[in-house]
Amino acid sequence: MSSPRVDVDGVSVSPDHYINGERIASSRTFEDRSPLDWTWKLANVARASSVEADLAVTAAESAFPAWAELSLEERGSYLDRLADLIDRDVEDIAHVECLDMAMLEESLRQRVIGRGARNFRAYAELARNYEPRRWSSNGTENTVLRMPAGPTVVITPWNAPFMLSTWKCAPALAAGNTVILKPAEWSPLSCSMLMDLVEEAEFPPGVFNVVQGFGAEVGAALVSDPRVRRISFTGSPETGRLIGEAAAKNLVPFTAELGGKGPFVVFADADLDSAAEKAAVMYDDGGQVCLAGTRLLVEASVRDAFVERFEVATKRHVLGDSRDIATTISPLIHPDHLARVEGFVKRAKVNGDTVVFGGVTLTKDGLWYEPTLIEPSSNDSEIVQHEVFGPVLTLQSFTDEAEAVKLANSTPYGLSAIVYTSSEERAERVGSRLRAGTIWVNCFLVRDLTAPFGGAGISGIGREGGDYALDFYSDLKTLQIKEGTTRG
Repeated sequence: MSSPRVDVDGVSVSPDHYINGERIASSRTFEDRSPLDWTWKLANVARASSVEADLAVTAAESAFPAWAELSLEERGSYLDRLADLIDRDVEDIAHVECLDMAMLEESLRQRVIGRGARNFRAYAELARNYEPRRWSSNGTENTVLRMPAGPTVVITPWNAPFMLSTWKCAPALAAGNTVILKPAEWSPLSCSMLMDLVEEAEFPPGVFNVVQGFGAEVGAALVSDPRVRRISFTGSPETGRLIGEAAAKNLVPFTAELGGKGPFVVFADADLDSAAEKAAVMYDDGGQVCLAGTRLLVEASVRDAFVERFEVATKRHVLGDSRDIATTISPLIHPDHLARVEGFVKRAKVNGDTVVFGGVTLTKDGLWYEPTLIEPSSNDSEIVQHEVFGPVLTLQSFTDEAEAVKLANSTPYGLSAIVYTSSEERAERVGSRLRAGTIWVNCFLVRDLTAPFGGAGISGIGREGGDYALDFYSDLKTLQIKEGTTRG
């Protein structure tokens, strides 16, 4: 049984799960409100329990054999159709996601939602073009083949939910797996819209499913189900550890992207204007970007010159309605998250860290927080060592390259790093010593879908992207045929 669709500012969205090709309601719901105006309830969304989790895994398990038997070309054709439909509906998806999680609508429209379509096309093509490794040894001809692994659970975060869901689901589907997607409860609507397109693309029932709800209620049931053969998660290290325990009990491979505390390293030979402008970009989307360089590490000889430029660039930011093209900083996702960010800054003040600027909630009733810069009293300060996930950066100085690397590597995280220098030799030297899954030099957020993506330390386990993702979502086997075996 399904619920009536809801009107989200002119866009029709289903509040229900999508299981085995059908919309399914739950006996319970949860409220989904807009960060742009917390009094605005967007929908009462179906709240899954272990019952819906079981239904979804059963559907995925039943659909798996036929989906796995399709050729790479046949599976790719479904993904290509889905990509075309995403491109067609970019405007509506961007609008709903803006209302649901407050990312800038222009950014969603121009690059983020379209990236979802590119994900499906890219993995369809990568799967089609796979060339197995072949070699001769010990009198045999060896070939490495991929086997679809089985039902796959994908759990995604509340920031950029549509794009991050496609980033994980596309390679799983291309590899021949069936998928159960659980989006974050703070921003579920764009993933529900994705299921409308899955149905329009005529995916076989059970191949691609969505269940909505809370991690402790439905997420835990999904990741502990022994029929699930792959798990991919993006979220906090605390939740990642719980999922890891559940996966280990069933010997299920899983990948986890668990946030970051990236260094933004500025050397004296850098283009300071460019570095300062890019550093101010770290405040975009309310700082709710795991890849952001939130620890500014600046060579002491140019500290003052950099900070002066950085303050000027920061003051150009506009806090406002994410639907307004003039806005550059969106509100935070939820009152609980705003309280978390405020708590970090309050504790920093108590601990003797210096607030250089910011540290203020914009309005009493809103979810906007001013861009904030904090100079810590110690590298061991909480504000340095823990992910805030808000518009809060720290500022530290270093005297030489060795100290810069030491500071950059001094947190338990290792997702990404940013380096500004005019020296290619230094870029290669420092880049090789930084402990991070992705390192950008004189740029930020430039992504190649074939490159490995993931973190070191508590920033995650495993790699996705390109063939790395397709290998993860597959079971690899080696076929050995004795030389001289007759063909035919």
